[in-house]
Amino acid sequence: MSKVYAIVLAGGTGRRMRSAVPKQYLMLAGAPVIAWSLMAFQKSPEVDGIVLVTAEADAKWVKNTITDPMHITKLVAFAPAGAERADSVQNGLNAIADEDGIVLIHDVARPAVTEEIIARCCADVRSYGACAAAMPVKDTIKVADDDGFVLSTPDRRTLWMMQTPQAFRLPLIREAYRKLGTTSDRSGITDDAMLIERFTDVKVRLTKGSYANIKITTPEDLPQAEILVDRKILS
Repeated sequence: MSKVYAIVLAGGTGRRMRSAVPKQYLMLAGAPVIAWSLMAFQKSPEVDGIVLVTAEADAKWVKNTITDPMHITKLVAFAPAGAERADSVQNGLNAIADEDGIVLIHDVARPAVTEEIIARCCADVRSYGACAAAMPVKDTIKVADDDGFVLSTPDRRTLWMMQTPQAFRLPLIREAYRKLGTTSDRSGITDDAMLIERFTDVKVRLTKGSYANIKITTPEDLPQAEILVDRKILS
């Protein structure tokens, strides 16, 4: 059976956190933010290997202080973070030797990811070739013009909030990244699902994530994230 790899992206600088410490190393419920995602993939019976993408200067420290003490035995490689998110993902893909298989790409800033979300993504990617954790929006969304006036109101029933992990057949996502490398126009690409949309004819399945699977972006997110990972421990 094809192997399943998780690429965990932990190379960000976290400028919007207004912290001298990158957000992936901030403490959250007694452990660094980075630890929560790593443990979810370590515990998942679906995942065979983990590729951790970090700043090159951080890799040795992360190994000695986080992954080794936590016994992240599924870690197969460190990969260097790139200038942009797409570069980091590409470096993570390059660290996987297998030509076939499945890869889950996850932002370490989503520490409340669960084994159940991972399992649902693995099931859907096997059926559809590409999927992404997501949830329907709860609020009414407005499209605004440059001056801040409402242009239109899209149908909320068609709108979903994208999350990670996003899962793909390895040959498919590699081909999408190869095509990305042939163009200088990376405008509007904010996640890996968009690469599949733009460069392949495969439809991306929206897989049920969780409203708890939030992304830590600003300091205001930390207290909520702490509550959510505490609940994850107790569940």
